[in-house]
Amino acid sequence: MARAFPTERPEGCALVTGASKGIGAATAIALAADGWAVGVHYGRDAAGAQATVDAITEAGGRAFAVSGDVADPAAPDAILSAVEAELGTVLALINNAGITDDGLAMQLDDDAFDRVIATNLGGAFRLTRRALGPMVRARYGRVVNVASVVGLNANAGQSNYAASKAGLVGLTKTIAAEVARRGVTVNAVAPGFIATDMTTDIPEGQLGAIPARRPGTPDEVAACIAFLASDAAAYVTGSVLTVDGGLSA
Repeated sequence: MARAFPTERPEGCALVTGASKGIGAATAIALAADGWAVGVHYGRDAAGAQATVDAITEAGGRAFAVSGDVADPAAPDAILSAVEAELGTVLALINNAGITDDGLAMQLDDDAFDRVIATNLGGAFRLTRRALGPMVRARYGRVVNVASVVGLNANAGQSNYAASKAGLVGLTKTIAAEVARRGVTVNAVAPGFIATDMTTDIPEGQLGAIPARRPGTPDEVAACIAFLASDAAAYVTGSVLTVDGGLSA
């Protein structure tokens, strides 16, 4: 007989990295609306993170701001430990923190390549590695990685960013297979053009290539992440959900 897993989550909290604005902030607020206490991580934007915390607490939820450079190998333990001390075991980890440093591959220097990989991929890996132990012991966990359609399809000038996001897809699928029997799901969302600070310079012609004929909103991505972090998604793991208005169809 197959081992039964909890159908409802045990006591614990969520951690959203890069939650001072955009998709991260919208996700933290969406998870709080679903009843999660939320660790709101930020790199440099303390005011933005506090605004996210305030939005959650004013709506009756619990939230705690925590800072750290996810590219620093020592940061994941410090970040998780701080959230655990304040809110309890992290049972939902949303790896959203990311940076860009664009340029054509023949002109891209090592520093630009390495920084993007270290933040977008290395940070997500180390945070996930640190979070998995408590999740496995609880026999319940949700990891959602914020990848990108750029990791699935070419986008000239973003070889470092595309490599980091394609790496996240591979990381998602592999870890999902490793921990599925422990009641832990690992999935990714792959947003397309979303109206955030990262996409303020998108040419009008590129928006015209989107079948929906508009950029998405952070709230639309957050709703997909909230589903993957919910009890309703207990049988969804190793999946990549594109949120791109039909761009990759």
